[in-house]
Amino acid sequence: MSFIDLIRRIERIYQLIRLRATGRPSELAQKLGISESQLYEVLSIMKVELGGSILYSKTLQSYYYPKNIKFKCSFEEIPGTNIKSN
Repeated sequence: MSFIDLIRRIERIYQLIRLRATGRPSELAQKLGISESQLYEVLSIMKVELGGSILYSKTLQSYYYPKNIKFKCSFEEIPGTNIKSN
């Protein structure tokens, strides 16, 4: 899987978790078109490498964030820092 594909997958999972619309792990994996083991690998990256606090509720049958968090992976212009080219 390419880096861009991984980021897109993380962004999709992030959105579904925010909406508390993941369903059970098997359902989420199916929504993403991946295996459950691949899902657990991505969730591990999100939790361990990226520091995302992600929990699972048996009652809601969905993953959720216990705190408001934001995932962002993009470049942004810093206001007031124009660099002139040569």
